Amino acid sequence: MDIQKIETTRRKFIQKTSGVAAVSAVAAPAILTSVAKGDFTPNCDTLKVGLIGCGGRGTGAASQALSADKNVVLHAMGDIFDDRLQRSMESIRSQQPDRVMVPKERQFLGLDAYEKVLNSGVDMVILTTPPGFRPGHLEAAIQMGKHVFCEKPMAVDAPGLRKVIATAKLAKEKGLSLMSGFCWRYHFPKRETFSRVLDGAVGQVMSIYNTYNTGPLWSHSRQEGWTDLEYQLRNWYYFTWLSGDHIAEQAVHSLDMMAWAMGDVTPVKAVASGGRQVRTGEEFGHIFDHFSVVYEYENGAKGFHASRQQGGCSNSYAVEIFGDKGHCMVDCSRNRHEITGKDADSNWRYRGDSNNMYQTEHDELFAAIRKNEPVNDGIWMSNSTMLALMGRMAAYTGKEITWDEAMNSQQVWGPEKLDWNMKLDVPAVAMPGQTKFI
Repeated sequence: MDIQKIETTRRKFIQKTSGVAAVSAVAAPAILTSVAKGDFTPNCDTLKVGLIGCGGRGTGAASQALSADKNVVLHAMGDIFDDRLQRSMESIRSQQPDRVMVPKERQFLGLDAYEKVLNSGVDMVILTTPPGFRPGHLEAAIQMGKHVFCEKPMAVDAPGLRKVIATAKLAKEKGLSLMSGFCWRYHFPKRETFSRVLDGAVGQVMSIYNTYNTGPLWSHSRQEGWTDLEYQLRNWYYFTWLSGDHIAEQAVHSLDMMAWAMGDVTPVKAVASGGRQVRTGEEFGHIFDHFSVVYEYENGAKGFHASRQQGGCSNSYAVEIFGDKGHCMVDCSRNRHEITGKDADSNWRYRGDSNNMYQTEHDELFAAIRKNEPVNDGIWMSNSTMLALMGRMAAYTGKEITWDEAMNSQQVWGPEKLDWNMKLDVPAVAMPGQTKFI
């Protein structure tokens, strides 16, 4: 096997499919140093994937990427913590033993692990770190000519989101694919349902009620030797600079479906309430445990959002759409998709095939890369993220927040620079009416 010849052919292939010469600028001189096992043999068309962020979602996304195309390998992995990286690699290898080609020298650790993954010769990266890192990681990946799958939300504050929007435009200019982790947009039943809504099945949409009411999540007790930074990174969910609060990290899925039903038209303003009633211990950082937001659109339509993470309560994960000619129910918990019109002939229920939406995301992403027909979710994924950030701003401050105010907010949640031994205080819990809008 002529490795150098294969590498030269491969580089030409990647340049052609991405339209970006920078893709090959950081490629290693020989990519096929590992001998595949089983019936998989890498060739000049092999796409090399880098995983940045080795938690549960990253592990799942990497496995789905390897299942999406017969010539894809996991080439490099990066995480801040070695235990998470090793656990992730073991899980992926158990599902895709022939596709994991990540020797020790391509297992990168630390705050700069993402840079090392990007410089390892990968063609596509999966960005699944805590969301606070997303804007910087996405910008670096696109600047270096990588196709990207990035999990939601896209940022935790408006300055970060503005960077994401600029990066999405750059990806389009470079001919790179950029796919979001808003997985319901890749779910066949919801595609059919929302398509009908957008085609007028319920008439003009007047109001949308969406929920993400669920129970509490995990937390990790502080261990001896952990610095402030390690403690917060291990418990990233409970710090707004890392997660964006649960309205952004989790409930944004419901807000994205609201945006979908509205044709991705953005609201003009929002008012909200929220706080901490149950999850009040110091182990839960400073985020809220419930939100309630009302969004108002230019045409007078309103979106009503409710989310909470409290145990022992009734749960709901659904979107109800009310139009002047009917009603649509999308219940994610029960996989229910129904439209009720003004007469029996207008009634409809989805009865077709369902699918693994997570797998479909990667199937369509890699098909787009192969066909040199880039996908770019950049603008709508950013607007859906802003719905969550805007709602949080309104709830934290108790003030009415316009879309333009939210988009132009100057508040930066994360530290300017990270140091492993830095002192990191826990921010005060936001107090509506006292917390200032910045």
